[in-house]
Amino acid sequence: MKIILSYILSIIYYLFFYVGLLLFHPLQWLGYHLGGYKGHKWIVDIMNGYLVSCLYILGTRITFTNPYQLPKNVPLIIVSNHQGMYDISPISWYFRKFHPKFIAKKELGKGIPSVSYNLRHGGAALIDRKDAKQSIAAIIKFAKYIEKNKYAAVIFPEGTRSKTGKPKRFSISGLKTLVKFAPSAYIIPLTINNCWKLTKNGRFPLEIGQHITFEIHKPIKAASLKFEDLFEKVENTIKKSIVS
Repeated sequence: MKIILSYILSIIYYLFFYVGLLLFHPLQWLGYHLGGYKGHKWIVDIMNGYLVSCLYILGTRITFTNPYQLPKNVPLIIVSNHQGMYDISPISWYFRKFHPKFIAKKELGKGIPSVSYNLRHGGAALIDRKDAKQSIAAIIKFAKYIEKNKYAAVIFPEGTRSKTGKPKRFSISGLKTLVKFAPSAYIIPLTINNCWKLTKNGRFPLEIGQHITFEIHKPIKAASLKFEDLFEKVENTIKKSIVS
């Protein structure tokens, strides 16, 4: 019975998901051209709220745990493990007041309604994984943008999503560059659990009734530690809370 229900709900989910992407693409264009950055962000915030709501069709529960006061009027660097595309919209929605911007592979900047437009016009860093020079230059520019505007950068040091929930090795270069060129930033370690289970059997059908959790850890002023110590502390903090 569960597998039949998962097929039915997955069809309904994808219908609402893709219709939403098609709808919000021209709305983003209007928001950007009529209202500039603020107009575009307003539409993107609504879109992310909508995409989070779509997950409820699958019986998904989403819980954020945050016992800390997040710093305001300073740049933030949200560092997280990565378990799939479905952890993007909840992060964007929850941290919307902090203007979250993502580091993403350049291939995502074309061909995906709404998503590609937002990446190109919303302040994201699009990097070419095969071109280290381009990647570093893009992240430097991104870090300076975050520092200047006091926005939040979101980085997944694993590089690619974990298909089993088991964390991969964290790469040091991206975070090191962000910290260097956004020196007043605070690091926000974030642990994601169970998001990978939505697609543990592939993209269709999606798993129903999953409980995705986002655990926010204590903010760390980036300049308070040597980078090597900072990196080790952030990685260990995130990974120790990942549920096997």
